[in-house]
Parts: sequence; structure tokens; C-alpha cells
Amino acid sequence: MVKKALVVPCLAVMAAAQPTIIRTTTLLDGKGHVLKNKEIVIENGRITRIADAKQKPAIDLSGLTVTPGWIDTHVHPTWYFNKEGHYEAGGRGAKSTPQQSALYAAANLYHTLMGGFTTVQSVGAELDGELREQIEAGSLAGPRLITSLRQINENTGDPAQIRAYVQKMKADGAGVVKLFATASIRDGGKMTMTVDQINAACGEAKAVGLRSVVHAHSSDGATAAVNAGCTSIEHGTFLDDQTLELMARRGIYFDPNFLVLHNYLENKAKFLNIGNYTEEGFAYMEKALPLVAAVLKRARTHHVKIVLGTDGVAGAHGRNAEEFIYRVKDGGDTPMDALASGMSVAAESLGMSDQIGSLAEGMEADLVGVRGNPLDDITAVRRVVFVMKHGKVYRY
Repeated sequence: MVKKALVVPCLAVMAAAQPTIIRTTTLLDGKGHVLKNKEIVIENGRITRIADAKQKPAIDLSGLTVTPGWIDTHVHPTWYFNKEGHYEAGGRGAKSTPQQSALYAAANLYHTLMGGFTTVQSVGAELDGELREQIEAGSLAGPRLITSLRQINENTGDPAQIRAYVQKMKADGAGVVKLFATASIRDGGKMTMTVDQINAACGEAKAVGLRSVVHAHSSDGATAAVNAGCTSIEHGTFLDDQTLELMARRGIYFDPNFLVLHNYLENKAKFLNIGNYTEEGFAYMEKALPLVAAVLKRARTHHVKIVLGTDGVAGAHGRNAEEFIYRVKDGGDTPMDALASGMSVAAESLGMSDQIGSLAEGMEADLVGVRGNPLDDITAVRRVVFVMKHGKVYRY
């Protein structure tokens, strides 16, 4: 145990100081290709070469399946279960102190990284900004963190106020805009923002150079968001075929979520009677599970771009890879399609396909190694034994 603990920092130093050669047996490149018996050469945190394995490796991942680092496009790392075992999101009304809330969030991000996710998009909380800074400085071990810092809904204001709010988000360092076009699934998922409000949010996001991801369960809310130029629809439980076809034509990304619903139902006692986590709300979520499976299958039929997001809340951090499994076993995805949704397609949705999401010369050295082959058995994603981000080894 002591020896293993010493391996990680030594390998991290090696990765920074000189070229690191990693030997692989099975390599998934993130774009649908399987490569055999390759070596990956890494310098200064990036891949400089992938070739037939001939050199003596510094890291031998033979026998594992190696993929690009996984990407979760929808998480809430500041949500946690407090000392009493109840859900909190920090901030006003929390029983935990600000220091405790920050530690819970840091732990959530650490577990997410150890679970194979080297990039996440949080949508979003004020604390994300400081967490992002600490991760980038190397003070915290966590995935690359993209955040909206806060969210927009029908109560944010009129169109002029919303545009000003988006400008403030940009000035404060947000990397994406998050808006609620519809209510929560626990409240029926009906459209809540007006078309003018949605137009203002997504239009201003585009004007200031930000993407816009939209919580939208219903077709009217999603259609308004697509027409407004938003870039991604989250959840989409009740989307009809006309809306899915529109999304496909416009190149809009779609992020249906299984893990969040299962996680809520599995941890019901920890959420129940807090806010809209009522018995009625849980009944809505239980009914939504087969609808999510159905909309994913229909979205695939329409050739919508599908990304992997978990809507990871308290109880889900570190278990993000379960989304891959639900997508295959319940949603009918092929293992390759499910994996690509959390690699190259997710990277494309973030505007980062030239940096992450696939393995090629010049890309970030983000790698995950699992025991088994997820193309044969998707549950192999649970067996993560190696994690590298930007050439630094975090798990081995």
C-alpha cells in the first residue's frame, strides 16, 4: 500500500520532466475506432505520438482498455448529503458551515475524477469559480471544471434584465449560460420562461461568445430554446418527434439523463420533504424513467447529437459512469455510441474537440484505463484503475 501511494507523485513528476511512454493493449480513440498494441507518447501534458508499441514503457497498461478521459456535461458538485444524511446545496439555509460545504464539494470533485471523468460542466454555483481556480492551480485534485456560476429562470427579470445578467455572468468568468425554460420534472416539466426571455438569454449568450444549455422537459420550451439559438437541451423527457427533428437539423446537442432519476429514487429518504422533493415529485420521477429511455431511442432515430450528462447531484458523484450503463441497458445505445457521447461528442458540445474527448497527436493527455472491455461488457466502466489528466497520473 505504501509503495502504491508513492507511485503517483513520482509518475506525475516524470510526466512533466520528460516524455512518458504508455503501453496499451486495447485503445479506444473516442471517435469510434479500436486500436491494438499501441504506445502513447506524452510530453508537457499532451500526446505527441501514438504508434505501434516498441519502446520500453514508463507506464504499462497492457490488459486494460484505455480511452480518453470521460466528460460529464451536467453536474452539480456543490450538492451533498450533510452530517445528518440530508441533501444540501450549501449557501443560504444550509445547516453546514461554508467551510464544510466547500469541503464536501471538493470531495465530490475528487471522487468524480477518480471515477474516470477528467472534464465536467457544472450548471452551476458561485462556489464553482473558486473550485475551478484551485483545480487549475493544482491545489485540489479534480476534473477540468467548466461552470455557469449561476442560472437563469423566469424570475431573473424581463429581457433587458436577462441580457444584463448574461453579461454579468460572462464578466464573472462563466464558461456557459444555464437557463430553465421549463419547470422541474417534479413539478410537471411545463414551460415557465417566456419566448422573449429565452430569446434574450440565448441571444445574449451568443453575442458574448458563450454556449447556452437549457433545462427543458417539454417540447414547447425546447422548441423555443432551439429557435433562440441555444446550443444544448437538457433532460427533454417529453420531447416529441417534431422537436427532435428540429434539433437534428439545427445541430443542437441533447442530454437525456438516467442516473439522476435513479439516484433520487435510491436516496429518497435523504431528499424527501426538502423543497419540491415531495411524494408527488418522486412519483413524477419514477414515471419519467421509461420516458427517458424512449426519448433517447427516438433521438437516435432522428440522428440528434447525444452527449453524456448525469445531472450528478448529492449521492451521484463518483458514480457518473453509471450513466453509460443506463444508456446501453435501458436506452438501447450501443456501447460505442454511449462511450462516444461521453468523449468526442461531449467535447464537441463544449467547443473543446481540439483539446479533449479523443486520442490523437496534440490532444490533452487525459486517459482512463478500465479492467475489461466496455464494448463487450459496458459495466467495465465501473472498474476504473488508471486516471491521467493533462499528463499527470491521479490513479494507478
